[in-house]
Amino acid sequence: MKKILVIGSSNTDLIIKVPEIPRPGETVLGSEFQTFPGGKGANQAVAAARAGGEVMFIAAVGDDSYGKEALDRYKQEGINCEDIKVCRGIPSGIAMISVSDKGENAISVAPGANLILTPEDLDEAEEAFDEAGLLLIQLEIQMDTVGKAIEMCEELDTKVILNPAPAASLPDRILQRTDIITPNESEAERLTGIRIRNEKSAGKAAALLHRKGVGTVIITMGARGAFLSDPSRKIRKMIPGYAVNAVDTTAAGDVFNGQLAVALSEDRSLEHAIGLAHAAAALSIQKTGAQSSIPTREETENFYREHIPGGKTGRG
Repeated sequence: MKKILVIGSSNTDLIIKVPEIPRPGETVLGSEFQTFPGGKGANQAVAAARAGGEVMFIAAVGDDSYGKEALDRYKQEGINCEDIKVCRGIPSGIAMISVSDKGENAISVAPGANLILTPEDLDEAEEAFDEAGLLLIQLEIQMDTVGKAIEMCEELDTKVILNPAPAASLPDRILQRTDIITPNESEAERLTGIRIRNEKSAGKAAALLHRKGVGTVIITMGARGAFLSDPSRKIRKMIPGYAVNAVDTTAAGDVFNGQLAVALSEDRSLEHAIGLAHAAAALSIQKTGAQSSIPTREETENFYREHIPGGKTGRG
């Protein structure tokens, strides 16, 4: 198994349950309020650790109570936290999340310390880069830091999985150095200008990303599954997902990516890795919260064995 280096954000999620997501200018009376650990980087690091991966996490937190609690949690998950930066006088990242009765969510983020993670900090984490066999990174930190991390991995011939979330335009220099990209439908549209409606439009978007230099494209499409395109392996097809009753979809993409990284670090095939990632994500959306909803390796593998895509039971 290869060591997995995750670089990204660490947040605390403040969640309000509401009947429906409020429109601009509208006030909606919610019900339950809860506080959960979150942040796309942290979610993916925890997801990878619970999936059985050996995880190193590079992030930045404040020296407030949220930051201290986050560090304690990561250590309890067995994550290597040696290169997490603690910023004096800077608040830790916060996300305000509204979750509707349908399981939909709307998220606003105050990055705080996440924006203090600089390219120079990565130079100080050289040992982690040397040990890593795979990098998993997202876009809730400075773009210059993302670019620096990917550049360092290129020099070391380390495989890069880029989850381009939140949706953003990316310079070609980053795409050219990305081995695997995992956008959802809206993120793929932001990157390519192609609206993802079905397998055909997903294929067009994937082809454009390949032309920009990306090796493998995985466009996640909710319960329908994920479109996988890898010209080097001559693979171009949908990998079906699972239809389950969604309670909270907040961390589904992060769980998908964390599990995907672990499966690939164990040299499983792309199709098998995506199948396990679908299973982990399907389990996570049936619970509330980000990290609190992440399944264990055993739970994911049991679900994967016992179900077939579409949510139907594979055996009694």
